Amino acid sequence: MMDIQEIREILPHRYPMLMVDRILEMGDDHIVGIKNVTGNEPHFMGHFPHFPVMPGVLIIEAMAQVAGVLVLKSIPNRNEKLVLLASVEEAKFRKPVVPGDQLRIEMTLTRRKATVAKMQGIATVDGTTVAEAVVMCKLADKPASDRADAKEPEPQLT
Repeated sequence: MMDIQEIREILPHRYPMLMVDRILEMGDDHIVGIKNVTGNEPHFMGHFPHFPVMPGVLIIEAMAQVAGVLVLKSIPNRNEKLVLLASVEEAKFRKPVVPGDQLRIEMTLTRRKATVAKMQGIATVDGTTVAEAVVMCKLADKPASDRADAKEPEPQLT
């Protein structure tokens, strides 16, 4: 449904912090994204180097980014907004995620107010739950200089 180039148009994140490779499904209150876990990611050099395990905080970040795609796709002025992670509740890590795994992240909207969205998420590898959490995202204004529609300043001749 959405490849990495389309995701890069919506999320401001870039390597090494872009944690979403593909969006498979998206509805009004549900989204499914994929994160391919590779051994050349920088955190594996120091996070249990002899048994590389994806840090739980990065799994939560991947969940928040998938949620962010859903939130930003639903608003007309998304070039003017950022989605920030506001809270994490009930996080549980069931099984290690290692290089070669493919995280399937499913996020379901449970509450939405003007600038806040709360979502229940589950991350699986090969159908087995590896993590789950409730995340809250908050819309914030993007600085004018970071907006995709911002014009480059005209060069000044002196």
